[in-house]
Amino acid sequence: MKAMEFKKVGQSQIIKISLLVAVLVSLSKTLFIYRMIDTGKMDLSGELISDLLLQLVFFFLFSWLILQLSSNWAYAILNSRALRIAFTVFLGIITLMGTLKILEYAYPLAALPISREEKGFLFFKYVIILISLFFVGGILRLQLIQKESAIENERLKQQNLQNELTALKNQIDPHFLFNSLNSLNCLIRDNEEATAFVSKLSFMYRYILQSGDRDLVTVKEELKFLESYTHLIKARYRNRFSIEIDVDHADLDKQLPPLALQSMVENAVKHNEISESHPLIVKIFSKGEALCVENPIRPRTTLAEGTGSGLANLQKRYFLLAKRNMTISNENNRFSVELPFLKTT
Repeated sequence: MKAMEFKKVGQSQIIKISLLVAVLVSLSKTLFIYRMIDTGKMDLSGELISDLLLQLVFFFLFSWLILQLSSNWAYAILNSRALRIAFTVFLGIITLMGTLKILEYAYPLAALPISREEKGFLFFKYVIILISLFFVGGILRLQLIQKESAIENERLKQQNLQNELTALKNQIDPHFLFNSLNSLNCLIRDNEEATAFVSKLSFMYRYILQSGDRDLVTVKEELKFLESYTHLIKARYRNRFSIEIDVDHADLDKQLPPLALQSMVENAVKHNEISESHPLIVKIFSKGEALCVENPIRPRTTLAEGTGSGLANLQKRYFLLAKRNMTISNENNRFSVELPFLKTT
């Protein structure tokens, strides 16, 4: 399953917060001017209005840029948290220095000279605002992630309920099938190959039923089931199909979702040509904290019958069980899937 699609923090939120910051920062100056005019110590002039408007505009633009940077742009460009922080701080400092330089030139244009003390105070004020906006941007992003996560969890919950309903609708009495297989076994007892086929099929069905209420099974159990499944595939393709297994002994007690290996083998059989000239060899081997299933890519001209949902279904199960994804590779004319080992929670 794919990771949740990146979404931006809404512009309306960023604009509102930027306006609020600009107004709050300029509030003390506005009140000071109002008191001075009210007491008759200062007259309202174009320079005062220009100064106030200039401050409002620059604080608004500065706040908007930093919020965009810390809540949207950094997340859209980088995946690493450390890189995002470094990127945000670096560009934040560049923005801060650029803004102060612009102010240094803008104040004389408004006929308002700026002293060295005022420059120092402006720098201090912008640094405080910069740090505060970094935190606000992070909070905005966190709120959006939590909201999207809640929506995704609700969607998955509804999907699970639908899957349970579908499973109940499709449920059949297992004893009926077992009795049918036993009856078939009696009819073909003189045919060893057919008897072995039915026995393997019976074992497979029993395994599917027993693992139906389990989220995880051991690698050893999966390999035993795969042996029966491979027998059924070989009954059709003979020596044109084979599996090579090289699993570390230490990995046998580790856990995977039920039918994970079977789904991968089924996927390989469905999508690749299997012939005398091009036999299909599926390799299963240990790779770190995962099992890797690998096969050559020789696409069929027509797909074998099947639901076509095996790989996607397994992806969803991994995401539901552990919020993890399988690693899928399609390189050098080979298709491979890494199935991470999971732990019981």
